[in-house]
Amino acid sequence: MSTPNDALRPLLGWPLLPLPDQHGELAWPDLAQSVRNAIRIILSTRPGEQLMRPEFGGGLDRLLNEPNTVATRRQMRDLVQDSLARWERRILLDGVEVWEVPDQPSWVRVEIAYRLARTGAPGAMNVTVQLEG
Repeated sequence: MSTPNDALRPLLGWPLLPLPDQHGELAWPDLAQSVRNAIRIILSTRPGEQLMRPEFGGGLDRLLNEPNTVATRRQMRDLVQDSLARWERRILLDGVEVWEVPDQPSWVRVEIAYRLARTGAPGAMNVTVQLEG
């Protein structure tokens, strides 16, 4: 039985597949955008959080209550490097730097520089993380 509100509800579908646009074409992300999305997923996933791959993820959540020290930033850099080397094989990692955010003592900025393995095109992304809370 349908109600008047049924027309307002979004269609349910597989969340990983794109919806067709007004011309019926699917908008798949290009390689660069797909890699950026994967990096964000890797860094924001806790190991043990994803079914069937209990080791998957960056593990940055372990550092969220740590003080913003050189040792913590080095540990964060190492976690990012290790997790990207393990889980995102479509990139060649050029460097990971973790910096303090000016005027924000509990925040750090993670700068990731890489090249796409298939094309050699450079890529970079930044993630800001709050440590102690």
